Amino acid sequence: MYIPTYDDVQAAHERIRPWIHRTPVLTSTTLDRMSGAELFFKCENLQKAGAFKVRGATNAVFSLTAEEAAHGVATHSSGNHALSLSRAAGCRGIPCTVIMPKTASQAKMRAVADYGGEIITCKPSLEDRERTLEALVERTGANFVHPYNDHRVIAGQATCSRELLEDVGELDAVVAPIGGGGMISGTSLTVSTIAPDTRIYAAEPQNADDAYRSFKAGHIIEDDAPDTVADGLRVSLRELTWHFVSSYVTDILLATEEDIVDAMRLVWERMKIVIEPSSAVAVATILNNPELFRDQRVGVILTGGNVDMYKLPWLTK
Repeated sequence: MYIPTYDDVQAAHERIRPWIHRTPVLTSTTLDRMSGAELFFKCENLQKAGAFKVRGATNAVFSLTAEEAAHGVATHSSGNHALSLSRAAGCRGIPCTVIMPKTASQAKMRAVADYGGEIITCKPSLEDRERTLEALVERTGANFVHPYNDHRVIAGQATCSRELLEDVGELDAVVAPIGGGGMISGTSLTVSTIAPDTRIYAAEPQNADDAYRSFKAGHIIEDDAPDTVADGLRVSLRELTWHFVSSYVTDILLATEEDIVDAMRLVWERMKIVIEPSSAVAVATILNNPELFRDQRVGVILTGGNVDMYKLPWLTK
């Protein structure tokens, strides 16, 4: 298992620079007042393809040799990695095939297709995703780019927190959502290297709390196809991401489904930006734990903004 270093992060930042946005950092007086903290929102919802995952996907695609790239890329994903890899493959002019659960957001499926990705649907379980993907790779020879358990992907995701720290300076804490752990691993890699005194918190839905249970137990506990509105956080940790979570994360904080929806709507109403439920988990956990963040400077990674406008959660709850 290759564990990426900060040198990999610096190389990734240069490699992906022409293909991504350097997203803005926004603030909100209202959310500062509600949390008792000074919050700095790294807006990956405004990223190319609408999510931070374009960083890791682009780094992985442009790390391939010409011979490897000729076979194209493939992955399994519920949405943001799927569309990000499709976009990155399109930028390099190579094919991309994505295994997506039938329950995936229609908005994200449409985005994959718009970026030129080919979709193969499967049952909504990690086991079925992986089995379908394995058969595809064996048949086509495509390069598998894992949504998070890939050193190239983690190095790409790590560029997000590098930009955040460059733009706002010292932080007492950083909070990011956790599903499979790609973003929190990248955050851990960067923060532990250039801001080792900054605490790292992962935010997770209570209905999909396998990372929380893993963290408390000291080993990976999987939860196949949990039911949460935060569709990007329904997958479990893997060996590489577990290394970063177990080594650098201060704690994992949980949010209920109601908390997530309320936080999402709050950001829409007060900050006038579109975030998806997975992003809102980080906001919800900060509001739920004022004792951890009061009077502190806190970075918040808003991981994505790909929302099905026909199924807004506060209209269906």
